Amino acid sequence: MSGRRANRGGSAQGRRAAPAPTEKLQKILARAGFGSRREIERWIEAGRVQVNGRSARLGDRARAADAILLDGRPVDAVAPAVGPARVLIYHKAAGEVAPRRDPEGRPTVFRTLPPVRNGRWIVVGRLDFNTLGLMLFTTDGELAHRLMHPSTGLDREYAVRILGDPDALVLERLLRGVDLDDGSARFEAIAEGGARGTNHWYHVVVREGRRRLVRRLWESQGFPVSRLIRVRFGPLALPRGLPPGRWRESTPMELQALHQATGLGASGATSRAERRADSRKASRPTSKSVSRAASRTPFPTPSGSGAPGRRRRGGAPK
Repeated sequence: MSGRRANRGGSAQGRRAAPAPTEKLQKILARAGFGSRREIERWIEAGRVQVNGRSARLGDRARAADAILLDGRPVDAVAPAVGPARVLIYHKAAGEVAPRRDPEGRPTVFRTLPPVRNGRWIVVGRLDFNTLGLMLFTTDGELAHRLMHPSTGLDREYAVRILGDPDALVLERLLRGVDLDDGSARFEAIAEGGARGTNHWYHVVVREGRRRLVRRLWESQGFPVSRLIRVRFGPLALPRGLPPGRWRESTPMELQALHQATGLGASGATSRAERRADSRKASRPTSKSVSRAASRTPFPTPSGSGAPGRRRRGGAPK
């Protein structure tokens, strides 16, 4: 009996709690709302992150309970930022830049955003100096990562004003794909938006975030872009009545739509193929074929953008 008691006692002492699983360092910091995974990878390479007293290297793994420092300051990575994830819908104005600080002293898109406790605003899909319209900011690094990752395949829709009148062959080439200096690219959809003198408006859809992609596609066909406005990112559109330079919080339904589109939350089990299929269904305009015979059904465009509404085009020969 005493032997059995000893064995039981020994086995109880031998059972130790399993250590907490490790994760990639950039995933821990992204989940805590400090940036996207790609941005944090650059911080690690630059030597800005330390773990347990030593400089981190790309590929290092850690536990949330480890002593993690960012720029010499302790990081509370046990949980994401206080409260639920937030998403801001922002209307970028002319003359604003996307970095947090601009060496030339130009106004940045961050200057009017509300403060965040234990985290920071992460920009989703930057816009260049001359591009206006919809920008998203979130405190959820994982959400930001998925929204920007090419595998998610989310639509970006733009209203674009070009100089000139492209014919059906030009529009068809832009839908089929053209070679740029960094690889082939194309528009997923094109819809006519009307003409004013020598200027023509179109709404176009892309599923990539490559630098100046919309401008370069049009310029490859000899049509310079004089105005560019992003009017939709995935399931969220630029709200009517939101003035340039202003923001508003996303609604619970809008936040849920973003989570569903990226496979997070309750819909996290959604496969990549299903997410792409849902994204294609939501894509507007819906027709990839373009002809000169267009129906004249107008689509609303947010006020203050300066762009006319879309006119659906379709029925071109295949």
